[in-house]
Amino acid sequence: MPRIDICIEPLFTDLPLVERAKRVHDAGFDAIEFWFYDMGGDRKIGELASYCRSAGMLISDIVVNSPDGKIGGSLTDPADRPKYVERVKESIRVAKDIGCEKLITCTGNFLPLPDLQRQRESVLHSLKAACEVCEKEGITLLLEPLNTAVDHKGYFLDSADKGAEIVREVGSPNMKLLFDVYHMQIMQGNVIARIENYIDVIGHFHAAGVPGRHELDDGELNYPEIIRRIDALGYKGCLGLEYWPSLEPGESLRRMRDLTRQTF
Repeated sequence: MPRIDICIEPLFTDLPLVERAKRVHDAGFDAIEFWFYDMGGDRKIGELASYCRSAGMLISDIVVNSPDGKIGGSLTDPADRPKYVERVKESIRVAKDIGCEKLITCTGNFLPLPDLQRQRESVLHSLKAACEVCEKEGITLLLEPLNTAVDHKGYFLDSADKGAEIVREVGSPNMKLLFDVYHMQIMQGNVIARIENYIDVIGHFHAAGVPGRHELDDGELNYPEIIRRIDALGYKGCLGLEYWPSLEPGESLRRMRDLTRQTF
């Protein structure tokens, strides 16, 4: 069955990362993820990693570059490729220090150019260059499509169909698709059928309620059934709850713990 992890960025935002991880562990979860190791000054990643090791918690993944490419470079811009590949290398060093084996990558936004095929080729070349590094280091790179209707206007990759196509074209065992159920429900719907179509290239899931990006049981999606179908497909990786709580965070986490445990 999928292992449930919690993205700690939207939770307990007044606390350091390590304290957020402790609250997640207290709520009954044994895996986390977070975004950037260098966002907002000293995030005390070493303390976080030390606590997770002692508590038997997995750090599932961290993020290489921001959706708009301002952090870490944009894949749509060939001029950003050296910057992006160097960021991948730096992220791998951090990931190895904290016991993490997966990196999330974004494509960046559309450029003001008429030739979209040229931008797609730039994305492919940048991913292939990054995968050469990841293959040597035993790290998996996760390509994430995002929604452009609500949260990330102008983002290049807003389709799981196109994301899976790119992953298959890159052709690396260390390149996988991140299927974010929240984003893909907004953009395309029919999420179970798409998961079934692309399970061979999916390396991670994200989940949140639609609309609003709150708790999984708040909205139009039947997450217990989605998770059961993911399990039936034989997926053994993580499903990350990346949501903004509408309740007190501790209460919200306990509710999500009960929801996910009742699924199996």
